Amino acid sequence: MIRVLIKLVAIVGVSMLILAFSFPKPKVLMEIPDPCYMENTTFVDGEELVYKAYYNWNFVWIPAGIATFTVNDVGDQWHLTVVGRTMKSYEWFYKAKHSYETFVDKQTMLPVKYIRTIEEGSYRLYSRIEFDQANQKLTNWWGDFAHDAKQTEYNVDPCMHDLLSIVYYMRNINPEYTVNNTSVPVKIFLDKEIWNLNVRFYGSEVKRIKGSGKYNSIRFSPELIIDEVFKEGDQMMIWTTDDGNRLPLLIESPVSIGSVQAFLQSYDGLRHDFEAKLD
Repeated sequence: MIRVLIKLVAIVGVSMLILAFSFPKPKVLMEIPDPCYMENTTFVDGEELVYKAYYNWNFVWIPAGIATFTVNDVGDQWHLTVVGRTMKSYEWFYKAKHSYETFVDKQTMLPVKYIRTIEEGSYRLYSRIEFDQANQKLTNWWGDFAHDAKQTEYNVDPCMHDLLSIVYYMRNINPEYTVNNTSVPVKIFLDKEIWNLNVRFYGSEVKRIKGSGKYNSIRFSPELIIDEVFKEGDQMMIWTTDDGNRLPLLIESPVSIGSVQAFLQSYDGLRHDFEAKLD
């Protein structure tokens, strides 16, 4: 279950952030954002976002997981992390923890190093990627633990992202690209493969979130990769604040069995005033 939750929150993207079957690509209405450069205008050192995820099965919504995103300034790079875990009330039954961290260049918002660790019951996974963006190469260490991870080198496309760096890249896309029916391509290296995906924007709308209120928001949908969580025909929807912070507010998606929602539960250390809420 935690694999579903983290894919919704961290793969967003946020987003759990961007995996997928192929649907007809909408017409691109204008020049796409530069995939090799993105100015950060949305976050600062010390930002912390906490999301609570719910799993729906047989019309019952069950609180199942928590994911925390943090930003740290480490000189010429941003250190971005997300840690997701099952709720403590479920740990007696099934305990899981997923950790993702990436170091991105401040000038380009492209990743330099990415580390993922998974503890899920008896299952363990360690993956570390070091990017050589200039030479279009990367080195991936993959194994159960860091000490037994095997090293493999890959030739990759220019301006490659990882699962977490793409979340913060997408947050910084200029609002002029988020008009209705615009598609933005992204490239991600995930699980030893390159994924060329598209994110479709539906434009601005007022979104009411049960128990939270109404917000000025931007709605978009990332393509999904068919796997043990998502099946052909599934569509994830994400709403972000339509303000300077561009925070993911709500993520909704069907999964192989049931559906999942992830809500922004709390925030701290924002760069801009939180101006999206209407009531």
